[in-house]
Amino acid sequence: MDAAYIVAALLGGVTALAVRLPPLVGFLAAGFALNMLGYESTPLLTTIADVGVTLLLFSIGLKLNVRHLLKGEVWGSASLHMIGSSLLFLLVLGTLKWLGLEQLMNTGWSTLLLLGFALSFSSTVFVVKVLEKRSETQSAHGRLAIGVLIMQDVFAVVFISASSGELPSPWAIGLVLLIPLAPLLRQILDRFGHGEMQMLFGMFLALVLGYGLFELVGLKGDLGALVVGLLLAPHPAAGNLSRSMFNLKELLLVGFFLSIGFTSTPTWGMLGLAMLLVLALPLKSLLYQVVFMAFPLRHRTSLLATLTLTNYSEFGLIVGALAVATGWLAQEWLVVLSLAVALSFAFSAVLNTVSEGAYRRLEALLPARQEQALSTRERPIEIGDAQAVVLGMGRIGRSVYRRLRKHYDLRVLGIDSNPKTVTDLGERGFNLLEGDALDSDFWDKLLMSGDVQMVILAMPHHSGNLFALQQLRNRQFPGRITAVVEYPEEIEPIRELGANAVFHVYDEAGKALADSAAETAGVAPVAQQMG
Repeated sequence: MDAAYIVAALLGGVTALAVRLPPLVGFLAAGFALNMLGYESTPLLTTIADVGVTLLLFSIGLKLNVRHLLKGEVWGSASLHMIGSSLLFLLVLGTLKWLGLEQLMNTGWSTLLLLGFALSFSSTVFVVKVLEKRSETQSAHGRLAIGVLIMQDVFAVVFISASSGELPSPWAIGLVLLIPLAPLLRQILDRFGHGEMQMLFGMFLALVLGYGLFELVGLKGDLGALVVGLLLAPHPAAGNLSRSMFNLKELLLVGFFLSIGFTSTPTWGMLGLAMLLVLALPLKSLLYQVVFMAFPLRHRTSLLATLTLTNYSEFGLIVGALAVATGWLAQEWLVVLSLAVALSFAFSAVLNTVSEGAYRRLEALLPARQEQALSTRERPIEIGDAQAVVLGMGRIGRSVYRRLRKHYDLRVLGIDSNPKTVTDLGERGFNLLEGDALDSDFWDKLLMSGDVQMVILAMPHHSGNLFALQQLRNRQFPGRITAVVEYPEEIEPIRELGANAVFHVYDEAGKALADSAAETAGVAPVAQQMG
């Protein structure tokens, strides 16, 4: 691939970071800039983009619980919004046609409905990227947003099959055999350990068994990667596999965002129409909020999920491409849709940087919700008589929990945002509650008792620990706060916020290992030798 693509992506990402936008906005701009400079998409760039999206959906599947998709607030809200949003944009485009907008004058109502359907989707790639960046994929609003997106992917498969006029192969029914095959796949995953073979096996599952097999029987390959990920999700190694593929997936997705810019060369008229569509985004957002409020959700869950989903989807480009290929849509609409998608990403990126503040301002305008009307997971958290609270029950959190229980005989409560982790560890005797420490309402719900002497911040992401520390200080928590960091540069910000103790994971592990080795060899510390 030409070095210009790499240079453009790098410059775009740096520029976006400089103005406090996610790098992906810069990648999108870089793609349009390359297109305007006369560069064309290459087969290699297309392959990189496709593999990046496939691995993204595979990693989503690894983190999902199928039962979550069957909840009414997920499939119900996705269905209601899909229908309502398609009709909403039909009305918006029809109004613009009535007002005399040139690009719409010769467009029939069936075409307008098709465009409305394309604009009703939200972007799986963008939303998951934003949630991962903020460590919110397992938060209440993150799980809701991802669940809705997966249901939209299912609707996408139905549309693609219907629009092509070709039904899936009769062999597609054989895909149900993947379900009894899942235990065998999990056993194989166990045997590969944690190295490059595990990652290679993950690539095989996503690209061959998932994407390739589904494409072979006439179904969307990306959906296949998602389904295989879902089948592996119950396995303890699924989380580690997802983490090991994280950096590769992130790098390949740069190709996806670059490729959007190569759709076609835009004109000022196309840009103007795309901007009008972006101005209509608040209507789509409002519809999400109204639909979510019909279910037993806290306002924070529904509003943050709404803000996260306030964008257009790359699937709109797929719909546009199919419509152009079948003669339903003029070529220029593909450019308009690509511009609208790109601009909506920039709009949504800015919106999501202020989402928490927006929630705080809008909360008072929303009707009060009675506690008994909320689902169990949305109600206040009571920590009982716990003396120590561990936030984040990953490997470090579990180790801290055991040490405090067995060595110091303290009453310990673990809190984690992942319901699967809470269920699994609960079955093993851990005292756990499900809660999202990145949720400001979590701290309002948390009924802290006077028994709590210490809080240990052991979440995997620095931003989460910083946020939790700030919330504890804002609520004048009188006990001791200890935080775990992964990188040396994270130590000082934690200390500045008032943590009583900060432990660098690798440094402390190295010290403990050295002390243990020296003690085993009978070597005394220097101070004792000098004494």
